[in-house]
Amino acid sequence: MFEIAYKGGNSLVLSTKKTTLDIDPRLSVVGLKDLKTKDEIELATEERFIVENSEARVIIRSPGEYEVGDFTIKGIAATRHIDMPSDEKLSTIYRIEADDIAVGLVGNIKGPLTDEQLELLGVIDILIMPVGGGGYTLDATSATAVAHQVEPKVVIPIHYADPALSYEVPQDTLETFTKEFGATVEEAGTFKLKSSASLPPLLVVMPIKRT
Repeated sequence: MFEIAYKGGNSLVLSTKKTTLDIDPRLSVVGLKDLKTKDEIELATEERFIVENSEARVIIRSPGEYEVGDFTIKGIAATRHIDMPSDEKLSTIYRIEADDIAVGLVGNIKGPLTDEQLELLGVIDILIMPVGGGGYTLDATSATAVAHQVEPKVVIPIHYADPALSYEVPQDTLETFTKEFGATVEEAGTFKLKSSASLPPLLVVMPIKRT
């Protein structure tokens, strides 16, 4: 069993029976409590989203290849949305594998993806990416373009307008993205998947309710 729970902003929890992966666990940047990462994997798309818990199982914050518990992880350097192409690449895109399921994780990057990034990502079943725009991250149009580049079976949008969160800049609504994207929308509480055989046959946008 593979589960994905959405915590707000860029923060999610991916879990199997034996291993828990906390993505961008520093939720205090959007006004919520940071995730408790003791004995769990911290994974950050940017340095500032790390909790830096000394009791975390491991902290992953940069490009490279990692094997931790049930997860195989590949980090790929990327340019942040607020930076110039000539600047140091301070964001990391990830390919996360558990069993036969491949997840692509995109943070606050400047799209579109390069041919090299796409090659390193490989075939992706589930793509997680921000869609709120506001000059801070991918907006509906650029997120749609990235999703069409990757061609996953499921798109999970994150980092969009939420009255419970305090974003640095105003974010577009989830509906702005889903209308732009135009695919079937299936809302979920926690996303659960037994294997890749359970993936939908056609592309689906699947917003996950924040918990």
